[in-house]
Amino acid sequence: MRAHAEVVAEIEALPEGPQIGAFFDFDGTVIAGYSATSFMREQIRRKQLSVRQIVESSRAMAAFGLGNTSFSALMMATTQFLRGTDEAAYRQLGVDLFEKDIARSIYPESRALIETHLRKGHTVAIVTSATPYQVEPAADSLGIRHVMCTQLVVEDGQFTGEVVKPVCFGEGKVLAAESLAQRCGVDLAQSFFYSDSDDDIALLERVGKPRPTNPNRALAAIARRRGWPTRRFTSRGRPKAAEWLRSILATGSMVSSAAASLPVWAITGSKREAQNFTASLFAETASALIGMTLDVRGEENLWKKRPAIFLFNHQSKADFIILAKLLRRDFAGVARKHGKGVPLFNEAMELGGVVLLDLGQPKDAIASMRELAGRVNGENLSVAIAPEGTRSTSTRLGPFKKGAFQLALQSRAPIVPVVIHNAVDVSPKGEFVYRAATVHIDVLPPVDTRKWKKETLDKHMADMRRRFLKALGHTDARPG
Repeated sequence: MRAHAEVVAEIEALPEGPQIGAFFDFDGTVIAGYSATSFMREQIRRKQLSVRQIVESSRAMAAFGLGNTSFSALMMATTQFLRGTDEAAYRQLGVDLFEKDIARSIYPESRALIETHLRKGHTVAIVTSATPYQVEPAADSLGIRHVMCTQLVVEDGQFTGEVVKPVCFGEGKVLAAESLAQRCGVDLAQSFFYSDSDDDIALLERVGKPRPTNPNRALAAIARRRGWPTRRFTSRGRPKAAEWLRSILATGSMVSSAAASLPVWAITGSKREAQNFTASLFAETASALIGMTLDVRGEENLWKKRPAIFLFNHQSKADFIILAKLLRRDFAGVARKHGKGVPLFNEAMELGGVVLLDLGQPKDAIASMRELAGRVNGENLSVAIAPEGTRSTSTRLGPFKKGAFQLALQSRAPIVPVVIHNAVDVSPKGEFVYRAATVHIDVLPPVDTRKWKKETLDKHMADMRRRFLKALGHTDARPG
């Protein structure tokens, strides 16, 4: 695990095997903030909660926060408003909210801890008082099979407004962890529990390795008295004013870099040189503004065979900056045309050598790709393209689409896999702000495509996907 090596060093030194448990609280530990807030905000936006329901829910949460009511009473007060709601629709709301909001709140450091525990074969679980609708989409994205949480009563596909007892809170978390330990052969004395709240003191005391993470004031005091090691992550949460400013300037630097290249075009008469100038200037300017550095293994593979098709896994809008910084010159990127946003952004992208596809016009997009294939050899032009076709919400690899491989088949150019490990740390999907980070990248050796055939394209796609998964250290059963 190259990313966040200092965070995962303790885990790397541990033995492998399911006997070691790694239990994670969710809100405030895996994600910044509270998933329940996202749900309430979205339900208000959809006008699914009345003013009375909002007031009563807020009153119940305030009473719980002040210690005037139990967690069970809080859940009963808030879930009554779900009575008669279709469970499947509410589950879909959870999926939608994860994609839209919650995914970008996952702490990169927590993700690194989870991935390292999983790679070591430890039994990883989320143990939370939240409901499955808040947690399961995140668990699925993170590769966590075990989710122990507060369940709601469902009859005939609809919520009754009641809560399954016992709730997964306080001693309820201990019972849940002990049950999982018995089923999976986990030794709690060797196991970890990561939590941000003193509400979880019972389970923190039950495991052998309590790890307060982003602890509240009460838990931080307890940890100091007992000598428990603590961690605080600042990579997510409300962006600082300086991060907003740097992000705005970095985004706008695409336009300013394109403008700065116009004299180059005028003097040299070469659009290609202007595009090279734009890409290089933008990469350096944006990286410096963001505070993004690259740790690249296999950099020599970027130059062994050109022109080439550079395939990269797509995690972040920062990927375009990364590819420009790596490839430097004589390449075209492939991106979706932006309908709105920064003025002149599409024009600046094109001047930077990006081929913009209008996915709303499939015939035009196919024609653009066919033309691009001809330019690879005719103009000695390399192409950077994401086989997933869209950004992932995590570091996990999405299914591959055929467009990039058909481009290789038509051009006969070699494919160079560019495996990006953690660009999501810089700017996850749905986030405008860029954050400073070191992005780790593996550039794999070129793959010869001259003997590829249309009939064997699926096999070549599967082989390429396996190369990416191996470099990422992931196992993935999803097709692609």
